Amino acid sequence: MIVELKVPSPGESITEVEIAQWLVSSGDYVEKDQEIAEIDSDKATLALPSEESGTIEILVEDGEVVQVGQVIAKIDTDAKAPEGGASKKEEKKEEKKESAPDPGPVSSSDDSNKTYATGTPSPAAKKILDEKGIDASQVKGTGKDGRITKEDAVKAEVSMGSPGNGNRGSERKRMSALRRKLAQRLVSVKNETAMLTTFNEVDMKPIFDLRNEYKEAFKEKYGVGLGFMSFFTLAVVKALQEFPQVNSMIDGDELVTFDYQDISIAVSGPRGLMVPVIRNAENLSFAGVEKEVKRLAIRVRDGEITVDEMTGGTFTITNGGVFGSMLSTPIINPPQSAILGMHNIVERPVAIDGKVEIRPIMYVALSYDHRVIDGRESVGTLVKIKEALENPVEILMDGNPKKALGL
Repeated sequence: MIVELKVPSPGESITEVEIAQWLVSSGDYVEKDQEIAEIDSDKATLALPSEESGTIEILVEDGEVVQVGQVIAKIDTDAKAPEGGASKKEEKKEEKKESAPDPGPVSSSDDSNKTYATGTPSPAAKKILDEKGIDASQVKGTGKDGRITKEDAVKAEVSMGSPGNGNRGSERKRMSALRRKLAQRLVSVKNETAMLTTFNEVDMKPIFDLRNEYKEAFKEKYGVGLGFMSFFTLAVVKALQEFPQVNSMIDGDELVTFDYQDISIAVSGPRGLMVPVIRNAENLSFAGVEKEVKRLAIRVRDGEITVDEMTGGTFTITNGGVFGSMLSTPIINPPQSAILGMHNIVERPVAIDGKVEIRPIMYVALSYDHRVIDGRESVGTLVKIKEALENPVEILMDGNPKKALGL
């Protein structure tokens, strides 16, 4: 029986995707639920599993844009699995590792004028070489019988005099749909919003003291660490409840203000930056936030995060401090109106009750859309967050840390 493999819908309002790469080749035997391709939408890169076991016939190439519901492959379920279980793709990979040399860019001080005995370029390769003004005889083909492939033409470089002895290699590859969409969104934010940033600093010693005292008991009871994200998330919730204008967004000519706090958190994963959402953070405890942060981070790391899990946040928290950033201007995550940037924690001398003390200080930044949020709301929000973080027992724990932490 022949089973048609169609493009699934990655999420609401998405009508087309791009085939990022096939993980198998035509003629390979695939197992049911085996990942056979990666597909890019403008919101995420997702793995595509095989619906049945059998021999696959691929109908579209890497990089092609296809419609949701389009047939992209066929699987012959009557085919028998090969003996030994190794697929053709795996065999080809091993052969390539052993025998295929890296063609690299064709330009050096020794062979820039060398003429290669090559086959003719493919039509796509010829077009690229003509645009670059490169003679096909100067390009070493890696295709069958020395044929110049499109990839060879893309990598080919024009001689620029007498290069030095250093490495002059380069790599050119198409950006993923997710990265292209992210680039468009970042530019549109800069061009279409009146974005400003306000800064402040937070003395993290009270939180350090609480974590040192309760982190072991907290982890033993809940199986997750007592990190900074729960403190920051709950501090943001408090601030948004006092300044609801910051928890709003523009929709056409209308301003939509939310009576709940869905907090987006920026998470770096193998496929780039993802921003999953903690739903109804106002209803979560410290343990609830930490569990949700861990769950979402694992899903991002394993490539299992869905578009729905990254849609609908009302405010974003991003932590550049994990990469060592001291201070930055975070960019708003549209259509939201504000974003909080956390940074690294550094011991600094500060004045406490007229005396100089060394305290762990974090700089924080709030970027906001001035079309929606005025100075009073933006500065007030960041000050409220600062106060909650510097007085967590009183503001976030109602004076009872053990009860607030569920210990």
